[in-house]
Amino acid sequence: MNTGMPPLAGGFFLTLEGIEGAGKSSAVPVLMEWCHQQGYAVEVTREPGGGPLGEALRPIFLDDRLQLGADEELLLLYAGRRNHWLTRIAPALAAGKVLISDRYEDSTYAYQGGGRGVPSARIAELARWTGITRQPDLTFWFDVPPELGAARIRARHPDRMEREDREFFTRARGVFAERCAAEPQRIARIDATQPLALVHDALRARLAVALTCHR
Repeated sequence: MNTGMPPLAGGFFLTLEGIEGAGKSSAVPVLMEWCHQQGYAVEVTREPGGGPLGEALRPIFLDDRLQLGADEELLLLYAGRRNHWLTRIAPALAAGKVLISDRYEDSTYAYQGGGRGVPSARIAELARWTGITRQPDLTFWFDVPPELGAARIRARHPDRMEREDREFFTRARGVFAERCAAEPQRIARIDATQPLALVHDALRARLAVALTCHR
């Protein structure tokens, strides 16, 4: 294990994205452990959540009894994201850490934009208004067909977002694909239909290259 790795200038912001059942969350400890082994200081966070306000809002956001509309979802997300940025993300990056977030702004464009039909210009304006200007340095998009994602989560108790229909996730997947095509230097598509070992090998290899280039 390399314990002498200096802090990264400006930190390194890594986000994991994809529809439900894509395998993002199971990859978080794998990537965290790999970063530790390479000697990087690493911090892990998530959305909805991350900061203290976001964590307080998360159960509200996922509570299916509330029947939230698209604009209400969007406002909750950006209230939490603003606090998340100020309390967790910006300090970690300023300290030179690798910051790994399970979901971030791409999910908003995919779910509230593609899934709910909120215009992307409205999302972008809200991001500017709340001061969310820095993009991740690298985003892994875990790509799976909606039917496979649904099959993977069938055994657990689904939350409000996980219970959306196939058409919702098809639209969300389409937005992830559009954003990947538009930003190929930032967003790396990961074929998450592969066995986990192959997926995790691909993640480690791509992250190693990105961190080497970042130094």
